[in-house]
Amino acid sequence: MTLRTARRSSLVDQVIDQLKGEIATGAWAVGTKIPPEPVLSEMLGVGRNTVREAVRALTHAGLLECRQGDGTYVRATSELSGVMRRRLRAAELLEILEVRRGLETEAARLAAARRTEADVAAIRRALRRCEERLAAGDRAGFVEADLAFHTAVVEATHNRVLVDLYGDFSEALRAAITTAADLLDHVEVPHAPIADAVAEGDAEAAERATQSCLEAVIRSIGGLPSG
Repeated sequence: MTLRTARRSSLVDQVIDQLKGEIATGAWAVGTKIPPEPVLSEMLGVGRNTVREAVRALTHAGLLECRQGDGTYVRATSELSGVMRRRLRAAELLEILEVRRGLETEAARLAAARRTEADVAAIRRALRRCEERLAAGDRAGFVEADLAFHTAVVEATHNRVLVDLYGDFSEALRAAITTAADLLDHVEVPHAPIADAVAEGDAEAAERATQSCLEAVIRSIGGLPSG
């Protein structure tokens, strides 16, 4: 009995690892519907009960979401991101933005000290995308462009822990940014000074510019006094 249990557990773990691999590589992007249980069972060469247990485990971990009568969807790319999503759903927008300010301000300071020419080029491309989406009045596109810009800055730190942490946090942050974007129709969110300071290697200016950018958002929801 012990050996059968061990083999079964190992098989479920193998299926979990394979499903997580599809999610981590982007083959199954966040928001996409994964193949149904019978298809996964055939693809993996295992029983449907094994697939069901693996999907249940990933659902509990926050990576998948089962929608009654619809199917199972990818919700997050890692356990940490899943935990963050659950936590951020219960958090106040101001609390989320304050954490974001801390992460991105430190990232800008480090990026200014460590950026390469390739990093600067990536940040400039992301900046142009922000400006294009803003000029077009594309709110959803601007949310994605804004995240891409700050992700490019974080990547320029070359700190893998910070890059991974921000990647998980930014997934859970999308809803908060969308909510903030609804409040920012007439609020200037200056990204160019951040890009310029990082490119020039001015850590203090990069830190100040990032703080100014995010405080404009926080002030717009009443989290800081105006003026």
